[in-house]
Amino acid sequence: MVATPRQLLVVWHGFTGATHAMAEALVVSAREVGGEAVHVRMLHAADATAEDVLGADAVVFATPETLASISGAMKDFFDRSYYALLGRCEGMPYALLVTAGSDGHPTIAQLQRIATGLRLREVAEPLLLCTHAQTPEAIAAVKQVPAQELRRAEELGALLAAGLELGVF
Repeated sequence: MVATPRQLLVVWHGFTGATHAMAEALVVSAREVGGEAVHVRMLHAADATAEDVLGADAVVFATPETLASISGAMKDFFDRSYYALLGRCEGMPYALLVTAGSDGHPTIAQLQRIATGLRLREVAEPLLLCTHAQTPEAIAAVKQVPAQELRRAEELGALLAAGLELGVF
């Protein structure tokens, strides 16, 4: 008998390539580590629904920090999904990936409050990439994520896939 693959969902949004690059590195690593035992889906926040989350065994929320908050598209995802998820995903493992120009902690706190309301279970420390972009030009510029930062995303993907495969979460 072949076991049904566990499902890892990555809901992401980004503007300048940094969040996408980090989320993609996470996904590639999770697929490599999880093999046939873990199915990994990466959905843009605009396309993700509550049903996508409910079909997953674990979820990653990946967003840039915009004005000390989650991105508008990620907020829209939660606005569309929160009440449909309420009381239906309690205990689901989750992780966070945030890219920011200078801080990121307000966005992490905001996402953790949302996850607390949904009764999700955080299974990894939030992954924060600080780009140190401070001028309008640097903030809007396409980002090249350093290899060592991509490795951090790969490690998180590997952790999540292994945890799902082994039934740790």
